Amino acid sequence: MNQNLRVAIIGAGKMGADHVQRLHSRIRGADVVAVIDVDLDRANAAIEDIPGAKAYATAAEAYAGSDVNALVIATPGFLHEDALLEALSRDIPILCEKPLTPDAASAWKIVEAEQRLGRKRIQVGFMRRFDDGYRQLGDLIRSRELGELLMLHCHHRNPDVPASFTNEMLINDSVVHEFDIIRFLTGEEITGVQVRLGKGTSKAPEGQHDPQHVLIETESGVLVDVEIFVNAQFGYQVSTQAVFEDGIVDIGVDGGAYIRRSGQWGGKITPSFIERFGAAYDVEVQSWVDAALRGEMQGPSTWDGYATACCCEAGIEAQKSGDKVNVLLNEKPELYK
Repeated sequence: MNQNLRVAIIGAGKMGADHVQRLHSRIRGADVVAVIDVDLDRANAAIEDIPGAKAYATAAEAYAGSDVNALVIATPGFLHEDALLEALSRDIPILCEKPLTPDAASAWKIVEAEQRLGRKRIQVGFMRRFDDGYRQLGDLIRSRELGELLMLHCHHRNPDVPASFTNEMLINDSVVHEFDIIRFLTGEEITGVQVRLGKGTSKAPEGQHDPQHVLIETESGVLVDVEIFVNAQFGYQVSTQAVFEDGIVDIGVDGGAYIRRSGQWGGKITPSFIERFGAAYDVEVQSWVDAALRGEMQGPSTWDGYATACCCEAGIEAQKSGDKVNVLLNEKPELYK
């Protein structure tokens, strides 16, 4: 008897379609049985090479028409709340792409709903936690092999973004990853955020100020600066330098080999997040499937989704005021301790 997860994916855009192919071709223990998108043509295109999978316009139709027992949410964040609440009411494992929800108040509703259920059912899609470089850096920090971690310098660069990409999206869609990985690496909550706007690039869409400099502080006083530059032109680059008492560690600076030949030197820059974090996505989804089959839930939790939503709200306020803004969290429930 097939004991694989029977997965429905909500959203057949770039991220959703990528997850469909990942689950179908590279992940063990899961079958794609449904893809849900208001654009049925797009949903059908995502499953055209997957025998038995069906396309639906709504989640209700998918639950009624397919034997779904697990859910991947890959729609824009403002659509997540209802999908999460419905899946929690069915007590099925959920992998929800970031953000959990687009604001702290709605994220807290999901925390409360999962608490009422009495067990973790949601993993939030912060894939950097599954990247080899970030995992190695986390191990170094926890081992204290290089002494205490003092500072982090982060760079988050995209080649370009659509004209619809707003100032707020620099925080909510990009720096949100830094908020989570800082919490993961340090094991601490973020206490304060400040955003500084300097000289902007002429490549930015009208109304967007790019790049921006985000200053972050954790509970123990670890200082972090993030350069968010979403119109950097040259490629996609996410890197971190960690400053320890007894050493410096860099991850993510370039991809592949650094070659010197015929009077030239250099390496390659990845063109998008798919190439930079493709392997991390595979590990992330496989981890979710394996845990779900055991009746467990690991990885970034609903609390992590809520905490980063609070950081984003502080970041947006800081972006507008230029002041340091404190991050305010509700008390952490026992379920997540």
